[in-house]
Amino acid sequence: MNFDGHSQPESTGHVSSSHRTHALFVCGPGRMRSLTAEQVFVTRGDLRVAAAGVDSRGDHAVTAELLRWADVVFVMEDVQRKKLLERFGEAMHGKPVVELGIPDRYEYMDPQLIQLLRANTAKYLG
Repeated sequence: MNFDGHSQPESTGHVSSSHRTHALFVCGPGRMRSLTAEQVFVTRGDLRVAAAGVDSRGDHAVTAELLRWADVVFVMEDVQRKKLLERFGEAMHGKPVVELGIPDRYEYMDPQLIQLLRANTAKYLG
């Protein structure tokens, strides 16, 4: 797989017993919240993570290929879920989407944002 974005997830062509969950974090522009989430979770051995934005162009844009790669999609707000379904309906079919309820008012790596990301994903990622 080749992604234009800053994240370059590994191919899902071979699944072994050590399969890691592929988690995609999505926000509006893909610059603050989703990139922070990627940095927070990138060191977890049980996850492969990527970040993208539904309103982004170029480097951080959501693509159908990226959605197919993901086992689960985390959106920061319901508006991102709706946009994903509108733009990528087929790639989203049957895909678990989790709304984290994190508004667009945080800067990259804001300690409060990190705390919210960890708390709001704990139920799904452990």
